[in-house]
Amino acid sequence: MKKTALDFWVGLFVVLGFVALLFLALKAGNMSSLSFQQTYAVRLKFDNIGGLKPRAPVKSAGVTVGRVGTIGFDANTYQAVVTIDIDKQYQFPKDSSAKILTSGLLGEQYIGLEPGGDDQMLKNGDTITMTQSAVVLENLIGQFLYNKAADSGASKAGTPAAPAPAFPGAASAMGATAAPAATAASGASAASAASGSAQ
Repeated sequence: MKKTALDFWVGLFVVLGFVALLFLALKAGNMSSLSFQQTYAVRLKFDNIGGLKPRAPVKSAGVTVGRVGTIGFDANTYQAVVTIDIDKQYQFPKDSSAKILTSGLLGEQYIGLEPGGDDQMLKNGDTITMTQSAVVLENLIGQFLYNKAADSGASKAGTPAAPAPAFPGAASAMGATAAPAATAASGASAASAASGSAQ
């Protein structure tokens, strides 16, 4: 009886361990929320997808409406081609737009859908032409540092202007006072020279 109970608990722990490993594997592969609902595929083209991965969420108004299917590369346009699988219960107009967003500052990237106003809805195999690429944090930091360096170089290249006098008439008054003083000094020097030659 004791052996049977021991075998039961050992088997239970093994099953729980297997379930935990399966959950971690799905989580690591971004497949923790598998959906078995019917979907329709829509193509998107981006200049830069950043760190977008397959099975990333597709959201509209904060609600997950689909998943990223496949990610490829168009050798003709040199763009990333992303196929998203949208649940059939969610219908979007043909003029909808898509952009790659980030959850928080350093969270996972996902695709956000903005519904348009067209009467016709997207169908399987359609393409959304209005897209916005991912904002790459490294590019933003590089652009910020470049702008700071350019501003610093421009400030060092410029020469500071002379300070303005405290009173508007101070400069003219100082010039008027300095002119007679210079004339008197010149006259004194000439008189001293004449006296020396006479002796």
